[in-house]
Amino acid sequence: MLHTRTTPAGRRAALREQLSSGRLLRMPGAVNPYSARLIQEHGFDAVYLSGAVLAAELALPDIGLTTSTEIAARAAQFTRVTDLPALIDADTGFGEPLNAARTVQLMEDAGLAGLHLEDQVNPKRCGHLDGKSVVPREEMTRRLRAAVEARRDPAFLLMARTDARTVEGLDAAIDRAKAYVDAGADAVFPEALADEAEFEAFRAAVDVPLLANMTEFGKSPLLGARTLENLGYNIALYPVTLFRLAMGAVEDGLRTLAAEGTQESLLPRMQTRSRLYDVLGYERYAASDRAVFDFTLPPGA
Repeated sequence: MLHTRTTPAGRRAALREQLSSGRLLRMPGAVNPYSARLIQEHGFDAVYLSGAVLAAELALPDIGLTTSTEIAARAAQFTRVTDLPALIDADTGFGEPLNAARTVQLMEDAGLAGLHLEDQVNPKRCGHLDGKSVVPREEMTRRLRAAVEARRDPAFLLMARTDARTVEGLDAAIDRAKAYVDAGADAVFPEALADEAEFEAFRAAVDVPLLANMTEFGKSPLLGARTLENLGYNIALYPVTLFRLAMGAVEDGLRTLAAEGTQESLLPRMQTRSRLYDVLGYERYAASDRAVFDFTLPPGA
């Protein structure tokens, strides 16, 4: 009801077990806590909290304007309602190595199963935009070592993201990934790979769990789950898919409402009131307090 019945430790152990299973985990990005619950209901393996989405919720661009404390506070609202492990985008760690260390502990406290840190300069930019810059490899390894040292729960997943492919080339990105693993990263997120051959090359070179970012309108092809599994990837990430779908529907709805003066034609596309109440679990709340759920829905609701 009010909270998930699982614990952060249990969800972290579950993510570790899933990553060692050899199968591909499908991880959509949630728009809000309600959508995290829907992701669970539809049988996905884990929930992702995208830095781009968390910024866009605040009508901010994805250029490092959010802070570690506001992201951690928002993350706790997601982990309260889903039994799935949740991975969060922690950007560059929000500053210097000590900031990255504090970020790890904030995200642990928020109930997350893991995070990823990237090797862009701070402030960062979206990984699929041109003009990115990456910090020297040694600076990123210091960032990661600080994160590893700060981690209190060894099951909390520390993933390193490298944005070096579009800046320094594929070989340099692979070399960085290996150095990040040596620094203590449990998994690697190679951003903006150009084609299937590059995904294959990365898998052949790096012997830890790998994440494939299947974001729309970006630099990487949208590879299917079966292809990614055959390539040996461990996570298929869909970070902004639900946000883009939701905002597209909002804009369509606003145009229709403005043009027609009524939402009547939109009703078939809406989630019904009864479905909303089902997802929220009104009937379960009734077991505790009948006064909360003492009504019946009108026909067709």
